[in-house]
Amino acid sequence: MNYRHAFHAGNVADVLKHAVLALCLERLTQKDKPFAVIDSHAGLAWYDLGGDEARRSPEFKDGIARLWAADIPDAAAPALAPYLAAVRAAKPDGALRWYPGSPALAAEIARPQDRLRLCELHPDDVRRLRDHFDGDARVAVTAGDGYAALNALLPPPEKRGLVLIDPPFEHVDEMAHMAAAAVAALTRWPTGTFVFWRPLKDLWAAERFDVGLAEWLIAERDVAAEKILRADLWVRELGDDGPLAGAGVVVVNPPFQLDEKLRALLPWLSERLKRGDGAGWRLDGAIAEDSLLVDEF
Repeated sequence: MNYRHAFHAGNVADVLKHAVLALCLERLTQKDKPFAVIDSHAGLAWYDLGGDEARRSPEFKDGIARLWAADIPDAAAPALAPYLAAVRAAKPDGALRWYPGSPALAAEIARPQDRLRLCELHPDDVRRLRDHFDGDARVAVTAGDGYAALNALLPPPEKRGLVLIDPPFEHVDEMAHMAAAAVAALTRWPTGTFVFWRPLKDLWAAERFDVGLAEWLIAERDVAAEKILRADLWVRELGDDGPLAGAGVVVVNPPFQLDEKLRALLPWLSERLKRGDGAGWRLDGAIAEDSLLVDEF
């Protein structure tokens, strides 16, 4: 429980993860029926980009700050619109001071009839989440292990919705824990949209998770290949020492046209956020014949 996301809020990994999350949630709002959002590792609602942690590790300067000042091309704008609207929600003066975690982003997009279930292990973050959402009847905060909480929360009564599984990767075997949670959660709720975030640090472990999950879904759950989408972004050569070079998501049961919007977004995002040679992106079904990372930019 040493990981503190305040040091990393708004970085490159957050940009892609939250852009995908916002697109998925926006699509859910296109129908009147309510939906549920379940966040297994919620963190905080908002992060202070002027606070001590962000000043000591200003990763947001190479992430959201580069988008904030950008002239976004027409091709990429639709894919970023829901995300940037949520980031701007608490900034009437236009200043980039606060950055939404996934709870605030989901709450901004969700409607009065929708529900948010936030799971968080860190006691201080639990308290701050409850304080922030006090009086918001849509939101409930569960203290404890997010993986274990999924057993009780799935399937949700609404029958529609999204699960975000975004662990801090404090443990060397985190990918294995996430894989076990993925199998259990998808077995309980096979029709939900699932977003699994993972860093591109241990590339072997990430590839094993991606391909293993896709093969299990296709072989054991009879899921069509087009129901699995992998989106990754890296801003410099992968495998180098230093700050995280890349990250991405695996989306199961992605909403309609998510792949098209990401294919328009990722090339521009890679160019805008790159920090050196070797920047790139990929968008596939996680079981492509060339399953090794390929620079597509």
